[in-house]
Amino acid sequence: MADPAAARLRLDKFLWFARIVKTRSAAQAVAEQGRLRVNGRVVDRSHAPVGVGDVLSFAIHGKVRVLRIEALPARRGPPAEARLLYSEIEG
Repeated sequence: MADPAAARLRLDKFLWFARIVKTRSAAQAVAEQGRLRVNGRVVDRSHAPVGVGDVLSFAIHGKVRVLRIEALPARRGPPAEARLLYSEIEG
């Protein structure tokens, strides 16, 4: 049986499933512009793997956001469900 802590998901899918961006193409653009960091490292590809415990930092809509991934989604659910996927870290 696979270790659930080792589960990974594409960065663009996580951003879209968690409703941080409105479309998957917008998620790909955020990742590929090189303005997003995963655990402090700059990421410039939308297919970079992320998992529970990873910290994402990026600027979006004129605001810098720092998020810790709390769970990986299986689908793009309603906003209340999506909000449980991450916690906001105050800067």
